[in-house]
Amino acid sequence: MAKKDERIVETRLGTMTLPEERVLTFPRGLIGFMGHREFTLIQLREESPFLVLQSLDDPKLGLLVADPYSFMTDYEVVIGEADRRLLDIETREQALVLVTVTIPQGMPERTTLNLSGPIVINNVARVGLQIPQTDSRYPAHYTPGMTGRK
Repeated sequence: MAKKDERIVETRLGTMTLPEERVLTFPRGLIGFMGHREFTLIQLREESPFLVLQSLDDPKLGLLVADPYSFMTDYEVVIGEADRRLLDIETREQALVLVTVTIPQGMPERTTLNLSGPIVINNVARVGLQIPQTDSRYPAHYTPGMTGRK
């Protein structure tokens, strides 16, 4: 049985007991999943750059995400003033930036990162937003470690 400050949640990886401080609220949802507002991050393996952004409303909805800076150093996310206020951040350093990852089945060498729709999280306030980027340097299908982009 979960304690008062914990939740028992179903995830793609099985049943978990989740402390309330691990619940992230996305006031606008995510692109394509606007009705889902509560998520948590699940570390797949300690050494892995990959996490699952798991919906707490739908056990089937878990997005593979990663820290883009594990793959590239020159990625710049533009966060507008309204989004900064909603996230309650003053500087970029106060935010965790993640991007969604696609790994085609049986073809890990064709892994792509979606740099055009980063997910920005204030871990202290436990608030997240997906913030579309308009810079053409950051495509929706960036292949890490490769010079060519899809």
